[in-house]
Amino acid sequence: MELKFILLAIGAYLLGSVPAAYLAIKWSRGTDIRKVGTGKVGASNVLNAGPKWLTIPVAVFDIGKGVLVVFIAKLMHLEPLYQALVGVCAVLGHDWSIYLKFKSGGRGVFVTLGVITMLSWKLGLIALVGPYLLFAPFKQVALGVVAVYVTFPFLAYFFPGTFGVEQKVAIAIGLAILSTVGLFVRIIGRRTELSKNMPMHKVIFYRLLFDRDIADRKLWNSRAIADQG
Repeated sequence: MELKFILLAIGAYLLGSVPAAYLAIKWSRGTDIRKVGTGKVGASNVLNAGPKWLTIPVAVFDIGKGVLVVFIAKLMHLEPLYQALVGVCAVLGHDWSIYLKFKSGGRGVFVTLGVITMLSWKLGLIALVGPYLLFAPFKQVALGVVAVYVTFPFLAYFFPGTFGVEQKVAIAIGLAILSTVGLFVRIIGRRTELSKNMPMHKVIFYRLLFDRDIADRKLWNSRAIADQG
């Protein structure tokens, strides 16, 4: 394994670890975003924790983390699989930030979007528009994200484009790893008061599909805000 890949992977993790949402709320409100709303350190929780306009720069920054590390990997002429793995390191940093003692990270959705876009701008466009166009009207964006996670490794291989077979395989493998990380982050974590008496398989089901512990979205969102104070 090349030294430049190892160094870039470490750099990608450190950049991915920069908690933009945490810093934005800390600087603007003086509060810890992990104690507000859903408790996630990501752009979506900025809507609950602070000025809503901050969601845009936080989301852009998170997307930029994924874009930048893969862009540098391309400049260094790393193989497509290594490019994707560098992106995975950025997502891992976002989800388990060294600056937050590896706890209370985000979901890495926007970082993943940046990685996908740099690997293939066409897939990135689909990943950006698809969940919001098809699922947002039904208030099920989280389900749309799952659809991206599940389908994109296959789509990367069969999607028409200029990539050769080896490149398609490499990108598909990279996206499969990204998807696995994204889904894994959803299912881990402690139960809440609303789900502590539910069978574990139901909790996992709702977490995987809807990124919450229970079926009732309104009750879940109100619980998140109320419980965190």
